[in-house]
Amino acid sequence: MTPPLRLLFAGTPDFAASHLAQLVGSQHSVVAVLTQPDRPSGRGKKVKATPVKQCALDAGLTVLQPATLKSKEVQATIAAYGADAMIVVAYGLILPQAVLDLPRYGCINVHGSLLPRWRGAAPIQRAIEAGDTETGITIMQMEAGLDTGPMLATATTPISEDDTTIELYSRLAAMGPKLLTGVLDDLPAHLSSATVQNDDLATYASKISKAEGHISWQQPARTIARRIHAFLPAPGCYSELLGHRVKFWRATALSATPTATPGTIVAIDNKTFDIACGDGLLRVEQAQLPGGKPLAVTDLLNARSDIFHAGVVFGDNR
Repeated sequence: MTPPLRLLFAGTPDFAASHLAQLVGSQHSVVAVLTQPDRPSGRGKKVKATPVKQCALDAGLTVLQPATLKSKEVQATIAAYGADAMIVVAYGLILPQAVLDLPRYGCINVHGSLLPRWRGAAPIQRAIEAGDTETGITIMQMEAGLDTGPMLATATTPISEDDTTIELYSRLAAMGPKLLTGVLDDLPAHLSSATVQNDDLATYASKISKAEGHISWQQPARTIARRIHAFLPAPGCYSELLGHRVKFWRATALSATPTATPGTIVAIDNKTFDIACGDGLLRVEQAQLPGGKPLAVTDLLNARSDIFHAGVVFGDNR
C-alpha cells in the first residue's frame, strides 16, 4: 500500500465532483482544487460556482480558478503545493507539459470510456450513438497527447438499448471514484505495470454540437433512437412540427417497412406514436414542447392532440 498521498485535484462538472468527494473521504490529502472560472449559466444567466468548486468549498479546501495553466505564475503556484500527483477529471483546460511534469508521480486522469476507444471530449455520448454494447472507466497517466497515456486500470459496464447519457453518466460517476482510490492506494505498482494504448484501435469522441441534434428522418430508426438517447440531456434531438420544435426524450426503433414519407406519424395510441424513418419506425414514448417539461406521450396527447395525430409530418425530409 502507498503511504497517504498529497493530491491536487482538477475538475469541473458533477462527474468530477463525485471523484473529489471520494478523495476527501479517503486516506489521501487533497491540498488544493483547480476548477474552471465561474461562468453565467441557466435561463437567468447567473454566475454559478462549478460543482467541483462547491464540493471543495463544502470540504474546506483551497480553490484555484485560473483561466489558463500556461502562465508561469500559475505553474509556480501549483508547484508550491509539492503534490505527489494531480488527479484530473473532466477539467476542460489543457495541461501543458510543464504542469504534467510537476507532481512526483505525474498527472492521473479518469476517462469515461474503455481507451483507446473514444478519446476526446464526449466519450459517453459517442459510445451510445455508435451502438456500443459496453463502455467503462479508464484510469490513465497523462501525457501530451489527447487521452493517449498508459492505462493503469479499467472497469466496464454494459450499455443497453434503453440507456441514455443520463443513466450511463450516473453509473460511470459511481464506478470511477472507487476505481481511482484503488489505484491511488497502490500507485507505484499501478504505474510500473501500466498498459500502453494501441493507437491503431483509437477512435475520437468529438465535442457534440447543437446542430447534431437536428433529426434527419431519412436516417434509419435505429440511428435516430441512438442519437436521441446519446444527446440527452443536451443538446437533445429535435424536429419541427407545425411550427413547434419538439425535443425527443425516449424512443425505440422498430423493424418495419415504412409506407409513408419519412417524418410522418403513421400510428398513434394513448401511450406512444410511431414515426416513419428511412428504414424502420421510431416509436416515441416521451417528448417535450418549447417552454414545457418532458412528458409521457399520454400527457402530451392530452395537452396538444391538435398537433400530434396520424398523418402529420415532422420537419423537412431531406
